[in-house]
Amino acid sequence: MSAPGSTASLRTANQRRVVEALRASTGSELSQAEISRATQLAPATVSNIVKELSAAGFLESESGAGRRGAQVKISLGAGLVAGVDFGHSHLQIALGDLSGGVLATVVRPLKSQHEHSEGLALASELLDKLLAGQGAARSELRAVGMGLPAPIGNSGIIDSGSILPGWVGINAAEIATETFGVPTLVDNDANLGALAESAVGIGVGSASMAYLKISSGVGCGLILDGKVFRGGLGTAGEIGHLTMDENGPLCRCGSRGCLEAYAGADALVAQFAGRQPDITTSQLIALALGDDTGAKRLIEDSGRYLGRAAAILANVLGLELFVIGGDMIAAGDLLFDGVHNGIRRHALDPVAKTVRVERAALGDKSSAIGSLLFALEAVELPS
Repeated sequence: MSAPGSTASLRTANQRRVVEALRASTGSELSQAEISRATQLAPATVSNIVKELSAAGFLESESGAGRRGAQVKISLGAGLVAGVDFGHSHLQIALGDLSGGVLATVVRPLKSQHEHSEGLALASELLDKLLAGQGAARSELRAVGMGLPAPIGNSGIIDSGSILPGWVGINAAEIATETFGVPTLVDNDANLGALAESAVGIGVGSASMAYLKISSGVGCGLILDGKVFRGGLGTAGEIGHLTMDENGPLCRCGSRGCLEAYAGADALVAQFAGRQPDITTSQLIALALGDDTGAKRLIEDSGRYLGRAAAILANVLGLELFVIGGDMIAAGDLLFDGVHNGIRRHALDPVAKTVRVERAALGDKSSAIGSLLFALEAVELPS
């Protein structure tokens, strides 16, 4: 690594500014003049960077690369990145190019009690199949981003096994880097969902937003000032364990009355199991949409609890947008009406009138696409 403040460090930083400007552009293609305006770098600096990265095969520029009007884009031959999203009972892989474009995805069911070695072996196998489908080899893979449904603190060690017990005590980034053979970055799946929705989803243009992932549990990723906010401990956003009622039902985290115990799909299914054992989340939602009174009430109530928690976040952080994703969004207005109602009742009036609540534009691919975009941060530029 270059020493901070050195000429080499400044050169690398400027290269990254140029590449990030290209990734942020709608068509991933800009003229050198547009890059100069977007990065606030001098035209001569941009021209030199484009020449260097084009010579290294990272960028492509039309003939006359020194001209300010020359169009520049990230080369399709510069390499590939992958996003790996581990859910409660699924594994999803996304393969993309270095502009952040998604080339292919695949989803497979996965046992919640799987060992980390088993999950990573399957991920590696699926990744090879996606690469083969694109006519690419593993050697073209530059980096991987990986999402897990667990808090990822600054230590990188997974210490919460309530959803993925087979990962407890593991430094996920280290062992995933060994498995995939390329630099691998790991984050909480809700953070990565927030990253994706902010960058290419419904949250484009919103500087402050929250992505609420309502699946087996309740996850939250925060975007503050346009960036993922992880907090000083690296675990920001765990609203699933806000206490709604200290005398409430026992949560999987060990506390009582957590939001997750009222709004998470596993908790709702457990409550309904007295009437219908072995029911799944999708079956519960289907009953609710079919006017089963008990199922309908459970989902409506879960929406109101989510709205109450969202109101707390909006009041404290001044968020302008909540994006709802995860399995439970299949309940549609049954869930969303409750969220709106909860925000109206518990947020400050100016906040309640202004904050937006939207469905995740990327659907069940939010965390996988976020993982892919996260991988771009680990891609080293040509020296």
